[in-house]
Amino acid sequence: MRTIEWRDGVVTLIDQRLLPHKEVWREYEDYQGVARAITEMQIRGAPAIGAAAAYGVALAALRSPAETSESLLSDLEEAFRVLAATRPTAVNLFWALERMRRVANEAAGQGPEVMRAALVAEAQAIADEDVQVNRRMADFGQELIADGMNLLTHCNAGALATVDIGTSLGVIRAAHEAGKRIHVYVDETRPFLQGARLTAWELMRWGVPLTLITDNMAGHFISRGQVDLILVGADRIAANGDTANKIGTYTLGVLAHENGVPFYVVAPTSTIDLSIASGAAIPIEERNPREVTHVYDVPIAPESVPAANPAFDVTPYRYITGFVTEHGIVYPPYGPGLERVKRRARGAWQSAGG
Repeated sequence: MRTIEWRDGVVTLIDQRLLPHKEVWREYEDYQGVARAITEMQIRGAPAIGAAAAYGVALAALRSPAETSESLLSDLEEAFRVLAATRPTAVNLFWALERMRRVANEAAGQGPEVMRAALVAEAQAIADEDVQVNRRMADFGQELIADGMNLLTHCNAGALATVDIGTSLGVIRAAHEAGKRIHVYVDETRPFLQGARLTAWELMRWGVPLTLITDNMAGHFISRGQVDLILVGADRIAANGDTANKIGTYTLGVLAHENGVPFYVVAPTSTIDLSIASGAAIPIEERNPREVTHVYDVPIAPESVPAANPAFDVTPYRYITGFVTEHGIVYPPYGPGLERVKRRARGAWQSAGG
């Protein structure tokens, strides 16, 4: 199942806010609608956000009345600005927008219609590449999982967080399909409940045995030796390996380190941001406090209570056992290793004509 698709000039995506109770698909014909879908978390997950942003630029190109390359480039700048402002932490968003900008500039000399066709093709390529990248990560990562293991994951890093397959959940799915007997502890992931609503839904569809737990139960199960391996996704990885992921991931990293449990981050090279030295430079999105004080619009706290809602936290590299990427698993020292897989990714993209 693809989370997002391009159908004859319309972007179609599943509204993840309504899962697991309703499966509703939304259609968008302009980039403003796609931007709202990202901001409102109809679509979420770093790779999926990148694909959505690319499709948004393609829609902007198609809907623009521009008759010259120069005026089309001017119109696209507003789309780039609006889409870039949707979610500040996930670097895949900016990676995808930069690819689309490069294609627009390179095709500008051939006229606006060539530009439009090139941008649609590039958005499709970004989405298709994401599926292939996730398959390769799944193949590498499932080798870490032994038969009979108990796993733990946080948030949702499955097909719903990507175009298809998934990052950390893709690894789990591959192990299950390889016949390995596994069981997954699923953190509910407050406050937006991506684990309870989305990860549990995906694992049950695949037939993977699981147990849903509240976030503050993870330490209990880890300390009792009931977790053999922790797998999480990522929204941005700094050059030194510090990793931003859904709020609560840092806690798991500390617990894993304290209890000697391997802790792997599964993420494509597009999530690696070599332009920042450490996690201290990663912007952390602050979302509406209402997500903390309400669940499905039902108040769970005193009226007008102050609440904080950082959407992500940063796990220091020293708590991470390794990074599973589409170009292999990276172990410490992370600086050279992350540079190596990033370089391989650039080479593969250029060889493919990018």
